[in-house]
Amino acid sequence: MFKLLHQDKNSRARLGRLITSRGEIATPCFMPVGTQGTVKALSVEELEEAKAQILLSNSYHLFLRPGMEVIRKAGSLHNFMSWKKPILTDSGGYQIFSLALLRKVSDPGVEFQSHIDGLKHFLTPEDVVKIQRDLGSDIMMPLDECVHYPCAKDHAEIAMRRTLDWARRSLAVERPREIQSLFGIIQGATYEDLRKVCIEQMLELDFDGYAIGGVSVGEPMNLRYNIVNLVVDLLPKQAPRYLMGVGVPQDIIEAVGVGVDMFDCVVPTRYGRNGTAFTSEGKITIRNAPYTEDFSPLDKNCACATCRNYSRSYLRHLLNAQELLGLRLVSLHNIYFYLELMQKIREAIAQDRFAEFKKDFLDKFNNQT
Repeated sequence: MFKLLHQDKNSRARLGRLITSRGEIATPCFMPVGTQGTVKALSVEELEEAKAQILLSNSYHLFLRPGMEVIRKAGSLHNFMSWKKPILTDSGGYQIFSLALLRKVSDPGVEFQSHIDGLKHFLTPEDVVKIQRDLGSDIMMPLDECVHYPCAKDHAEIAMRRTLDWARRSLAVERPREIQSLFGIIQGATYEDLRKVCIEQMLELDFDGYAIGGVSVGEPMNLRYNIVNLVVDLLPKQAPRYLMGVGVPQDIIEAVGVGVDMFDCVVPTRYGRNGTAFTSEGKITIRNAPYTEDFSPLDKNCACATCRNYSRSYLRHLLNAQELLGLRLVSLHNIYFYLELMQKIREAIAQDRFAEFKKDFLDKFNNQT
């Protein structure tokens, strides 16, 4: 269940509360990505200390490894990974289309070869919901067909209509609806008329929430913003809106400003493993020479364990010496930065000063990036 609490008086940014059986989530929110049942390099205790409200995991990866039998025996994905708060699971559709060695998409479902061992599998939309039902996900995503940019309109339309068909079939699968929500995914590539058709027919199915899929797949930034703006305008106000796979802080703030509620992205930990940190004054590459004798914290305005205890100089040393602690500490900081950013965004919306916050943040962040 989703409750809309407040909309900023000077923008379309909004505060909400997403209610699940495992706890309430204040929105706008960011979901750290734990693709394989773990947010890379970080423990659940560290995520709790960073005040993560919800994690995202991936059905495709968990189906392949460790396999559903192991997770069923554990009782749920929550039990398996020792995480007590909510989990959203992606269907794995994007991973099938981007990672699988070979794939064949048809109306019944998707045949693909595992990127791990090359074994062939076939999954229907019904299978994907059943997998997530067994995972014990609090929020499930149906199988959809995601196309890359650029994409011919006839191909995008076929994928969009297949996504709608799979959405109908997914809704028909029995699940404990009071504890497992199912979101619909809006597709249609960069074609506004296809997006409108998809929204119109998806709303007739009455999902628990709606996700904007098929963005951040190579399209120019202006097209991405146009599509997000269009879709959000046509979605119901009383349902949560989830922008899949986005993004960097600038993209998140722009999307919050038009009314998006939920985000996920691998950027914080992926950048962290490569030695790039997000700070209140912009993005820095801590491996670089200027930080050799810089004994200040990564971000003087940050209260995470990394910034409380370690210097830029030490972090640079760890990363360049290929010590695992280095990538762990920078990843931890980046996750904390993202979650703290969302908290500050929520406070600004509550005080009807989101537009001012957005300008101040982007002016400072972009000038240093």
